[in-house]
Amino acid sequence: MKILMVCAEFAPWAKTGGLADAVAGLTNALCAVGHDVRVLLPRYAHLPAPRGTRHIVQGRGGPFVLAEAEPEQLAEHAGRRRPRPRIFLLDLGELTGDTVYTGDARDLGRFLHLCAAAVALSADRWRPDVVHCHDWHTALTPALQRIEPRSRAPSVLTLHNVGYQGVFAATGMSEQGFGWVEQVVPVDASSGGDVNLLRAGIRSADRVTTVSPTYADEIRRPEFGMGLEDVLQARAGDLIGILNGVDYGVWSPDRDPFLPLHYDARDLTPKRRLKSLLLERLRLAPTPDAPLIGVVSRLVVQKGIDLLAAVLPELLSSTQASFALLGNGDAPFAAALRSVADLNRERVSFFEGYDERLAHEIFAGSDLTIVPSRYEPCGLTQMYALRYGTVPVVRATGGLADTIGHFDAATGVGNGSVFRDADPQGVLWGVRTALSWFDDPAAWAHLLQNGMAADFSWPKQVPHYEELYRSLL
Repeated sequence: MKILMVCAEFAPWAKTGGLADAVAGLTNALCAVGHDVRVLLPRYAHLPAPRGTRHIVQGRGGPFVLAEAEPEQLAEHAGRRRPRPRIFLLDLGELTGDTVYTGDARDLGRFLHLCAAAVALSADRWRPDVVHCHDWHTALTPALQRIEPRSRAPSVLTLHNVGYQGVFAATGMSEQGFGWVEQVVPVDASSGGDVNLLRAGIRSADRVTTVSPTYADEIRRPEFGMGLEDVLQARAGDLIGILNGVDYGVWSPDRDPFLPLHYDARDLTPKRRLKSLLLERLRLAPTPDAPLIGVVSRLVVQKGIDLLAAVLPELLSSTQASFALLGNGDAPFAAALRSVADLNRERVSFFEGYDERLAHEIFAGSDLTIVPSRYEPCGLTQMYALRYGTVPVVRATGGLADTIGHFDAATGVGNGSVFRDADPQGVLWGVRTALSWFDDPAAWAHLLQNGMAADFSWPKQVPHYEELYRSLL
């Protein structure tokens, strides 16, 4: 099949979080089984000037200038050779910006251009069988297809997180030169002077997917739907949850390009050495053989970072655990973690920002990780951790519930520690339970083997997308 992927992020070209990894992983897996996949994303200022062919695509709101990345550039970014999609970077002119997201009205203009360019490209000489859009940034694409008779490809909209909906002042569309878009915005997506791009996309797309089966059920309820539960319930027959996959070509300790040593489930000795190297790099000085708990996360309410910050003092006083923390996001959460780290320099390291190499080193060198999310559409952290022999402590929600089963030391079944309530007591219970297994070498060894044996690779998930695409043709 011919598939057009429309996205704001695509790893490693443009990445702020798991969205980039998920879209790239799916795209690469589809290419690997023979599909013709083309990717359209904005050309952000940090991206190198494409050396490939420039295309001018005519369409409403255009013309649009697309630069195709050459295979050599793809290899430079990917670090290895395998079947690749064709990547087209959209020139945004004065709206380019220095970052993936500007956080203001310029984002509306940038992503309106992206949606209009996607429609123009789908109506050009290369006609895709399916247009697959991701999150609010591209959600207007299916609506815009309705006023372009040459763009007849069915559309799929994937909701990676309904907490981010793309809500802007409706006047912004005219201000950005896209006043004509108002004619295709559903009535319930434009009210109170605002336009909700994600709601418009959910109304317009032929199929709507989410990134885990449990999350697909949760978002139809008020406590998880973030105000979209009505339209999601109305589209229940067209809503499907497909679990995200993991690119084990990048996220696997036996081949990880960021690690100086490699290991697998048959020999975990290098993991212990990597732990020592990580402790040295972070200047931590824990008790010998004490557990190291690593956290790689966005610092936002959704991720339960406030719950983590609340329990850190108690865990430091009642256990011998040390902590390696990496993330960026909301300033109050960063300040709370920094405060704890400053008071416990020998046992807590906090790096504010995102460092790809350090993220891989934390997954490889840690004994446990904590994912205390209030809600979690899928989550890749816990799946990465399993592969690296790092035990996840998670809350039972969304994709966390779909991928982590609570370990039973008596039967040997399970791959992590799962707690129910999104509160400090729940987090403490989950961590202390996992630490009790850490103190039992036989149980711990069995738990690590269970986790490393799990297979959440993209090739296992691709058939679900192929079935979905074919159902639309």
